[in-house]
Amino acid sequence: MPHIDELIADLDTLLEPAAFRDYGPNGLQVPGAERVSRVATGVSANRELIERAVEAQAQMLLVHHGLFWEFMPPGLTPTLAGRLRPLFRHDLNLAAYHLPLDGHEVVGNNALLAQALGCVRHEPFAETRGRRIGRIGHFDPEPIAADDLFASVHEVTGREPLVFDAGPPRVRRIGIVSGSAAKALPEAVALGLDAFLTGEPAEHVMADAREARIHFIAAGHYATETFGVKALGERLAQQFGIEHVFIDVPNPI
Repeated sequence: MPHIDELIADLDTLLEPAAFRDYGPNGLQVPGAERVSRVATGVSANRELIERAVEAQAQMLLVHHGLFWEFMPPGLTPTLAGRLRPLFRHDLNLAAYHLPLDGHEVVGNNALLAQALGCVRHEPFAETRGRRIGRIGHFDPEPIAADDLFASVHEVTGREPLVFDAGPPRVRRIGIVSGSAAKALPEAVALGLDAFLTGEPAEHVMADAREARIHFIAAGHYATETFGVKALGERLAQQFGIEHVFIDVPNPI
């Protein structure tokens, strides 16, 4: 069985978290068992996910949204304590990668979304804290019908997206930023993109999209961010000969 330090070193080498000014720490947030035979992955380190990882007899839980954030109250709140107790009690490692996982060109949420939607190539887009974490996907050589794109988003994310279909009937280029990135819509407009996909909408985007004549697609913060952690879990399983299980705790947001 590999040592937890080997797994974290492999993830750090791949994702280069030190290159990002993130909203919270990346890497191993809570140490546990030294040896790992099963890794569980999930989107957000909430109590249900942690308890289900314990039930799955994992020694490592790998998530996109970890426990510690700069915008949360300092100190140990009752909610945070409730999440930490089962980790300590069952010697479960918790590791998290946020912006580095969004922005990675191969295993990142946005790169994998572009690939799943059928983009033939994609390139960096949408700067967050000094790094471009989104992707511009290209539908070449033929653009995709807008209705087919909306249906494809539904299929790959597993949920009905909120769509403001104000753009052209066929889409050649789409901006993709998973999670909560409605603020990147003006950049998509400035670049002349035909569509913009994120997780969460904002009140103003309906009018903004209509007036700029761009398709705005909100496919769910959670639903657009399952891709990266699944890919990381599968990568660890293949690299180190361990088991991987993705734990789905759906969130309608």
